[in-house]
Amino acid sequence: MLREISSPDLFGVPMAGSEHSKKEPGSSGEARPGQAAALRQFEDAIRSARAQLEEYAAAWIEDLTSAGAGRPQGIDERGRERLAEAQRRLERLFEALRGDPAPLEASVLASSASPTVARAALQRKVDAHGGAERVLAAANAELLRQLADRERLEEERRAAERGLQEVQARFESAFASAPIGMALVDMDGRWLQVNDALCRITGYTRNELKATTLRAITYPDDIDCDAHLFRDLLDRRISSYQTEKRYHHAWGHYHWVALTVSLVSDHRGNPLYVISQVQDISERKEMAARLEFLLDHDFLTGLYNRRRFEQELAREVERAARYRAKGAVLVIDLDNFKDVNDAFGHKAGDDLLKGVAGALRHRMRLTDVLARVGGDEFATLLPEADADQAQLVADGVVTTLRRHVAVLGEHSIRVTASVGVALFDGLSAAEVLACADLSMYEAKQAGRDQVVMYRPSGGHREHVSARLAEAERIRSALEEERFLLYCQPIIDLRRNEVLQYELLLRLRADDGGEPLQPGSFLYVAERFGLIQEIDCWVVRQAIALIAEHAQAGRRLVLHVNLSGKSIADPSVAALIEKAIADAGIDPACLVFELSETTAIANIEEAKAFAHRLRTRGCRFALDDFGVGFGSFHHLKSLPFDYFKIDGDFIRGIVASPMDQLVVGAIVGIARGMGKKTIAEFVADAETALLLAKSGVDYAQGYHVGRPGPARDVLPPT
Repeated sequence: MLREISSPDLFGVPMAGSEHSKKEPGSSGEARPGQAAALRQFEDAIRSARAQLEEYAAAWIEDLTSAGAGRPQGIDERGRERLAEAQRRLERLFEALRGDPAPLEASVLASSASPTVARAALQRKVDAHGGAERVLAAANAELLRQLADRERLEEERRAAERGLQEVQARFESAFASAPIGMALVDMDGRWLQVNDALCRITGYTRNELKATTLRAITYPDDIDCDAHLFRDLLDRRISSYQTEKRYHHAWGHYHWVALTVSLVSDHRGNPLYVISQVQDISERKEMAARLEFLLDHDFLTGLYNRRRFEQELAREVERAARYRAKGAVLVIDLDNFKDVNDAFGHKAGDDLLKGVAGALRHRMRLTDVLARVGGDEFATLLPEADADQAQLVADGVVTTLRRHVAVLGEHSIRVTASVGVALFDGLSAAEVLACADLSMYEAKQAGRDQVVMYRPSGGHREHVSARLAEAERIRSALEEERFLLYCQPIIDLRRNEVLQYELLLRLRADDGGEPLQPGSFLYVAERFGLIQEIDCWVVRQAIALIAEHAQAGRRLVLHVNLSGKSIADPSVAALIEKAIADAGIDPACLVFELSETTAIANIEEAKAFAHRLRTRGCRFALDDFGVGFGSFHHLKSLPFDYFKIDGDFIRGIVASPMDQLVVGAIVGIARGMGKKTIAEFVADAETALLLAKSGVDYAQGYHVGRPGPARDVLPPT
């Protein structure tokens, strides 16, 4: 740093303008006595001042020279010029001081001026020295400022480096400990850096991955599946993209991964490397494949389900019509299958169905399409089959099943089947299936264990046309809202009060007469896949009635019957959940009734359906309870709230001790399981009184109230 030098009194005598330099009154410019001594004193002061100034000037020049040589790079041009100017002034002053003093002394001695004038001249030189000192001080201050700026910039650089190091450390930590695979991949597809999660996903070590390329472990068909996305990424049209690929695992198999890819570039925008986030989605893909399989296949037998069979049939019928090809359909229904369920239980029935499916699969050709289209019903599509070939296959099916022995525990039973056959013969897919279905029922009516082939003559075509017309009428009724809701009251036997109602369905007659009973149209609705739509319509109407009464401040509980196909259809459950949520009703006001035969024949679907909606707050009733005592084994797994006792035990209960024992047993079972009981077909007061004494909770029948239009039977709102 430059030295700070003060400016002392250089002469040790009063300067011009001071109080001692003023002339006394009457003084003149002539020498007086003692003037010579004063001049000598003045000369000594000048010499002393010169020597001191020489010393100061030399020191300042040395400092300026050092400062100029060691000045920081950051000092600007203005600062350098000021330093140079100060150095030049001091050098001139130094040369002047070191010059010959004789002219100055002569000038002073020869001058007639007083010592005051001489001191003034010297003061001017001192002032020049002061100006140089001020320039030097300003340059010194500028240098100090720029040194401080440089120190500040250096500290900011160090802080930025520390921040960058912290960010890098956080990235390294997140990269290494991420629960998903992370990788840095160069533009040639080589692995630069990978984490442990990616090693677990691929089965390779870090070194093994770095020794290979991304392309090498990718399934060949998937290598270029994202090429267009990668081009968009390089062209800056997108900032990242996601895709799914199959990677080759170290153990030899391929598994699915989901990739999120983004690009890292330098400050000029040149791509450096790619960051890939890798998630193992093998389980998700396997689950999706299983769900897709179940969408088209029967979960029990692995055969095609009705939905897929109808799709295959429609395609084959269309192909046959285009190319004038042949074809046939077989509908196979097991005889007396319900007896097996009742006698041996549901698991035995499942085992029997799987055995039958295996036997049929072994009997069919590779080109045939085999499906399970109902509980104990199968269907086969025979492409390119004429009447003789279809008859031969059908006879073979009957013979094969007749010889099939099912071992159920300690019992061996034989199985028979009734088979209906229908040829394409220019019919639509729906007509072919309907013809085969009707032929199968004729085989049953003719004694079972045989084959009946559909013939256009003999009234078959008219019969089929009538069934198709009935199906079309049901579709029109759904579209035109021609179904009617009836209801029947259910009384609480303890309180003698009607608190619940069962909804019943009717179809408005085309001629305006009495509405049609369910028995006249539900079978056709079942066979032609319309029953789910009907059930959903009834549910929506029930929810609307419950909401209407809730707004009026009245709690209304309605029972709704559901078919086996509805409880096996997840979309029906989803529709019910949405309708309940949209209406905002109390789900406990909705009671779904499943018949015992439906529930037992579809035990797994019934359990899943009931569990799903019970978690939402809905309740369930098992209808026709007691009609099959083989079902008692399954009661512990069916989440029902009510048992509706079958009417066969109620009609003659007053006069039948056996019926009374059966009803008493059902009540005891229900109470032990925490369920309520409802007796159907209560026709008189005596029966109602006996049921109340037997512990039955509710009663329903003509004695309580006949079915009637819902608006007439329900309390007014």
